[in-house]
Amino acid sequence: QVQLVESGGGLVQAGGSLRLSCAASTDRYTVLGMGWFRRSPGTQRDMVARILRAGATAIVEPVKDRVTITLAAAANTGYLTMNKLNPDDTATYYCNADVYDNFTHSAFKSWGQGTQVTVSS
Repeated sequence: QVQLVESGGGLVQAGGSLRLSCAASTDRYTVLGMGWFRRSPGTQRDMVARILRAGATAIVEPVKDRVTITLAAAANTGYLTMNKLNPDDTATYYCNADVYDNFTHSAFKSWGQGTQVTVSS
């Protein structure tokens, strides 16, 4: 099973920016698409943005003007860039990838371990 390694979270002041990354552990796998989700305490995990390997993207309306999602396909690494952060963006962020196993020729979904983003006012 592929391991997705997330990084880039941390503490940031309101108005600041962060870039989260999510990398597949080995080149045995091909990332077909990637989504980013977030969960605040006491809430469900909600999608923030999604991207396909071919480049099509979808970003939820509330953050559409502040968020960019990209996928470096050759590196099997996805990125979520968030600007103009506010305290409501405080959450644990998870990546979710659609992965193709180049050895077994099977596809599956995999989750990252989550990275905490805290925005101070």
